[in-house]
Order: sequence, then C-alpha cells, then structure tokens
Amino acid sequence: MLSVITLSRNLLPTIPFDEGYTPLFGDNNLIIHKDGKMVHLSLDERTGSGFVSHDLYLHGYFSASIKLPADYTAGVVVAFYMSNGDMYQKNHDEIDFEFLGNIRGKDWRIQTNVYGNGSTNIGREERFGLWFDPAEDIHQYSILWTDSQIIFYIDNVPIREVKRTESMGGDFPSKPMTLYATIWDASDWATNGGKYKVNYKYAPYIAEFYDLVLHGCAVDPIEHVAKCDNAPSSKVIPSGVTPVQRIKMDNFRKKHMTYSYCYDKIRYKAPPSECVINPKEAERLRKYDPVTFGNGRRHHGKHHHHGSGSQEEAASF
Repeated sequence: MLSVITLSRNLLPTIPFDEGYTPLFGDNNLIIHKDGKMVHLSLDERTGSGFVSHDLYLHGYFSASIKLPADYTAGVVVAFYMSNGDMYQKNHDEIDFEFLGNIRGKDWRIQTNVYGNGSTNIGREERFGLWFDPAEDIHQYSILWTDSQIIFYIDNVPIREVKRTESMGGDFPSKPMTLYATIWDASDWATNGGKYKVNYKYAPYIAEFYDLVLHGCAVDPIEHVAKCDNAPSSKVIPSGVTPVQRIKMDNFRKKHMTYSYCYDKIRYKAPPSECVINPKEAERLRKYDPVTFGNGRRHHGKHHHHGSGSQEEAASF
C-alpha cells in the first residue's frame, strides 16, 4: 500500500474543467482560467457561484487544491463536498469539507461532516483550525470514500477517519453522489452562530480551485450501474491510514480540533454508536469548552441544523 505522504498532486490525473464539470450557478461569478486548469468562484451581493461534476460516483478519491478569500470573510462559506440531494431529496447522502470565514484577525475554520440516508438530524460534524493561512496559498483537500471508510485529508495528511459500523446502517453514505464546489453567503450561521455577517464592502470574495481530481467509480445516471475503472493509476490511491499517517493525524487532531459531535454532551447523552472515544481528545475538548464537552448543561440557546451544504450546529467558538 502506498503511503499518502508520497501521493503528490502529479500522480493522479487532473482533468480540464469542461471534461469533468459543469457550472452550477452564479453566471459570470464562475470564471475558468488556464485552459480549464483553474477555476475562480466568487461571491458578491448579487450571487455566489458553484460547479458540479458531470458524473455520479460510487466511491473514489476526490481532490482539489484551493486558495480561500483573504481579509474579512465572516459569513462566507466555501464548500467542497459530495451529495445526491438533487436525486434523493428526503434520504440523501453527503460528505463535506466546509470552510467557514471569519472576522479580520481570526482564522478560517474547517468543518467536515458525513451523513447518509437523510440523517441530517444527527450530523457528524468535526471542526478544526489549520496550521497555515488557507488564504495565503493553495492547499490540497481530499476525500477518500470506500464502502467501509471515509478519510478526509489536508495536504495528504489524514485529519479524520470515519469507519463504517453495522450500527450506522444507512447513515453511512452509500448511494452514488456528485462532487460540488460552491461559495455562498451563510450569514445566518457560519460565524459565531450568525453574529457576524457577510460585509459586501469587501466583495468580491474569490475562491481559487486548481488540480481537480475525480478518480472514482462513475455510475450511469439512468441504470445506476457503476462503471469501475481499475486503471493502473488507482494504485496510487490510499487504501487506509498507515501507522506514520496515524501519528500525523493524531498530532493534527490534538493541536487543531475544536469540535467533535462524539464528545458533545448537549446533543447526545451517550455518544452515537460509531464513535470511538479517545480519552485524551475528550479531556482536551472538555477544557476547551466545558459546557459543550463537560457537563452538557447550559442556560439558553440551542443548536440549529441546516440543509444541504450547511451542516453546522451554530455553536459560538
């Protein structure tokens, strides 16, 4: 098995925009550069923007190198995610990277989420800070999705692993999905639970996407039959977390994780069945936010939940 550390951008084929994707919304706020190798998505007072893959996929490795907008970005959300919400409105699946903007002087935060079969009432969010400024340069964000696990990577370092358990049942994403990239106004929840809104005096907010990788099992949209291609390049796809990567993942989580649903005592009296409780993570989060991760009691307010592409319970961190 090849270590993900050696999985460079060049090993997997990237495809020009028009071969793999189509604009989703935003008209002129989506601009394609460099023969389709770079895409700019922008948000202004008129609209956000986004694109979507031509094909549906059942499992695979999906990646983009992204540079986020700089300066005041409160209320702005950039999302790189998989969903089938247009096909399964009541029981859709989703795997999300969401980048949550912030006020000037505060860093972007990153949120990951996974759910299946329309289980939006559960929500499996984890939130992290980063060890770099994602508005300063491009960084690679990747999703590995198999029938038994989902792994999120940043610059080839795994940051989160979701293993399928029997008890999850249909809550593990298991239907074909398309890949999306969007930028949009989430003033009502994205920054401190909606306290800070998008300020269009700083618009346009531009997110840059490069090195788009769609390496999965394409599925016929009518027949829903997977056309799996076991080309040689699939050998460079990671098949799990190696011991070296696990050390890197543990270090990342120790330094940068600020929220995990598994430890949220307000939402859950007992952790959901798939959670593997790490006592060190539990203790660190409890010190970070004793109300949410400690006794689970507070006097006012409640968690809110949102629809596709905005799965965050609006906690104030």
